[in-house]
Amino acid sequence: MVRATVSRYHVGVWSMLSPGAIGVDTMTLGPDRREFFRMGGLALGAISPLGLSLTGVLAQESAAGAGKQVNVIFMFLQGGASHIDMFDMKPDMSEEVRGLYSPASTSVAGLQLSDQLPKLRGCAEKFSLIRSMESYTSKHGEGDVHIMCGSPVDKNLQAPGIGAVLSHQQPQQAPIPPFVHMGQMKHPAYTAPGFGGFLGQSHNPFQIKQNPNAADFAVRAFDTADDVDVSRQSGRRTLLQSLDRYQASREKQLEFARTQDAFTQQALNLSTSRRAKKAFDLSQEPDALRDAYGRNRVGQGLLLARRLVEAGVRFVTIKGYVETGIYAWDHHWGIFPHLKRQLPIYDNSYAALLNDLDERGMLESTLVITAGEFGRTPKINTNKRGPGRDHWGRCFSLTMGGGGVQTGRVIGASDKFGAVPSERPVTVADFVATVYRALGLDPTTEVVAQGRPMVMLPEGSAVDELF
Repeated sequence: MVRATVSRYHVGVWSMLSPGAIGVDTMTLGPDRREFFRMGGLALGAISPLGLSLTGVLAQESAAGAGKQVNVIFMFLQGGASHIDMFDMKPDMSEEVRGLYSPASTSVAGLQLSDQLPKLRGCAEKFSLIRSMESYTSKHGEGDVHIMCGSPVDKNLQAPGIGAVLSHQQPQQAPIPPFVHMGQMKHPAYTAPGFGGFLGQSHNPFQIKQNPNAADFAVRAFDTADDVDVSRQSGRRTLLQSLDRYQASREKQLEFARTQDAFTQQALNLSTSRRAKKAFDLSQEPDALRDAYGRNRVGQGLLLARRLVEAGVRFVTIKGYVETGIYAWDHHWGIFPHLKRQLPIYDNSYAALLNDLDERGMLESTLVITAGEFGRTPKINTNKRGPGRDHWGRCFSLTMGGGGVQTGRVIGASDKFGAVPSERPVTVADFVATVYRALGLDPTTEVVAQGRPMVMLPEGSAVDELF
């Protein structure tokens, strides 16, 4: 179950259109809102899994900016994937640094990746590699938030994630969520990475917790209850309109109360959208293609991400490993047995996505990112459970392909140990600024939060070499 604490307007359409479709443990509502529900005799119902407010999203919508629309699929290697064992090999160093794997040629002349990534090496021309990333932190949770928004953790006024800024600056009209997270990525001690931050809950992602590889995988958020016929749906439409008029009269000093009525119809359409429901239906895909992506959480998640982008979702983040829980790339011990399982899944699913997008003519408009929150220590430890690598924020690698960025390029370099950047250091803020540029977002856009003027991305410069 999901504990949801919501403002008065967050009750909105979810509680009326799909009762019981999504379980909710507790809602905290203002007294006026509860009073109205009691007066109307409507029981509190369901909301989206992680507080997606349809009316909040719709209340922000306006015509999208001119120019090519770019979407994002972000495969998050949460826990910190080892750059030295995947992207930035050190074959001339001792085994305690270089590890067990060897560099191997790719489809890009002069570029070598781990010999454990054969499929990715075969399509290396479809992405670029940054080998000189650096973060201010080597802590889980803190690094998760940082890589997804470009700003340090701030428990009072957290900067919004890239997907949240995209939904704010380029609101869409398509009857499907603009921003989706697949998998639970929140550290217990920190805010959820990539969420709305000071832009508010209406810019949080729609979250899918189910395993897309499960035989019974389905997203019920867009279903109406089985016993709701057309006449009852119409009645709920009238009830929602009455609710909004009541709220506007009691809370007319608030902007959302003044504008919410204008988006009621769109919210109703979204909640019953066939387009949204169809996008989440992986059974529409041929078995051969599903097999090509891999019959696992990551492979089917990336295939689902491609379907969502096709249907109009602008930003999809997927937790990039098959284990349950969090931080599965966190290989303090037994790194090579763990990589033996995870690297083939990463290699196969990532290459399948790039090739599929390319064949469909979607790669130029879809920016594909794979990144962890940091890298791993150059020196392998002597953990009693088996050798591993520890957290390392001072240098790591990530990949970016499609979406209009230059591909087949290597940006920066690390020193002979893979410990620090030796050429062209790129901060996490620089990486996020690069994504902003690809999406056509303005990092200097200012909003007022808690009485303070805040900008989307106060630091960072885009990597010009990728454009």
